[in-house]
Amino acid sequence: MRAEGSAPAVDDNRARVTQILRNLDLTDPQQRDALVALVYDELREIAQRQLRNERVDHTLQPTALVNEAYLRLFDTNANGWESRAHFYGVAARAMRQVLVDFVRKRHAATRGGEFERVTLVTDIADAGDNATDVLELHLALEKLSQQDDALARLVELRFFGGLTLDEAADALGVSRRKAAQDWGVARLWLARELGGT
Repeated sequence: MRAEGSAPAVDDNRARVTQILRNLDLTDPQQRDALVALVYDELREIAQRQLRNERVDHTLQPTALVNEAYLRLFDTNANGWESRAHFYGVAARAMRQVLVDFVRKRHAATRGGEFERVTLVTDIADAGDNATDVLELHLALEKLSQQDDALARLVELRFFGGLTLDEAADALGVSRRKAAQDWGVARLWLARELGGT
């Protein structure tokens, strides 16, 4: 719960993140460190949401997920980011890939080829307490992206990036109304695809 008066601080932080991103020189470690100082807590909250309902013996921790995503965000081929929403969109993709890679490694390491599921809770279909397998969601998003890449990107931004509908609309360069309509379509498609209904 936010304390009174914290909304302006959040808005100031968002404005600072956008300003740093627009002027960021990826070769300057001090600028990268300044960005990370501003976004780390929010990235960690996103990671905690992703890992909240994992198995008790699950070994990937939020800090490790953020650190792995950080390495992918700032690799030598990284491009600049246009805005805070764009940055979190790229971070969402990086976290998604880290989670998928983690599941695949666990699968490969399991004796006898038995698949050990790593699950995440999602509100994509208002599934309540239902859990969605990370790899199943990834494969569904790959399938959706072949049919409609914009819908798949919207799900990725909302689910893996933790962006609000407004932020996702901004990242995709569409109106909030269009994003809301697409979100409804994507949720129905994924509910059918993942739920087998």
